[in-house]
Amino acid sequence: MTDYELLNQQLAALIHGVPHRIANLSNAAALLYHTLPHLNWAGFYLMENGFLVLGPFQGKPACMEIQIGHGVCGTAVADNRTQLVYDVHQFPGHIACDSASNSEIVVPIHGEGRIVGVLDIDSPCVGRFTKEDRAGLEKFVRILEAEIWCG
Repeated sequence: MTDYELLNQQLAALIHGVPHRIANLSNAAALLYHTLPHLNWAGFYLMENGFLVLGPFQGKPACMEIQIGHGVCGTAVADNRTQLVYDVHQFPGHIACDSASNSEIVVPIHGEGRIVGVLDIDSPCVGRFTKEDRAGLEKFVRILEAEIWCG
C-alpha cells in the first residue's frame, strides 16, 4: 500500500518555489513512476489547441495527441472527473498506446480557470488502482495545481 501522505509531502518539497512547469511535471512523473508499484507509464498530457498533447512522462513512448472525449484521458477531460478503470479492455473507446496496459487512472488538472491537462497512470495489472489511489492522486494533483498553476 502506498503512503500517499509521504508521497504528497515529497512532491510539495520537490516543487515548492520552482518556477519551471515542465521541470516540475518531469520530476512529478519520475516520483510517481519510481514510488508506486506495478506501473508501466506515469505522466501528463497538457491541453494545447483543444487537444491533449503528450507532456513529461516515464515509461514507453506514448500517444502524442488525444482528442477530448476519446479514450480514458479524453473522457476525464470531457466529464471533468477522475477516471479509475479496472480493466482498460472493457472501457469503450480505450486508446491502446501500450498493449501491456491493463488498468488506468486519469485525474484532470485545473488551472487558469479551466482544465489544463491530466495526470495519467497505467499498470500492466488488471485492477491495480483503488479508491485510496484515487484519493491520494487527486491530492497529488491539487499540489501541482497550487504550485504550478496557482489553483
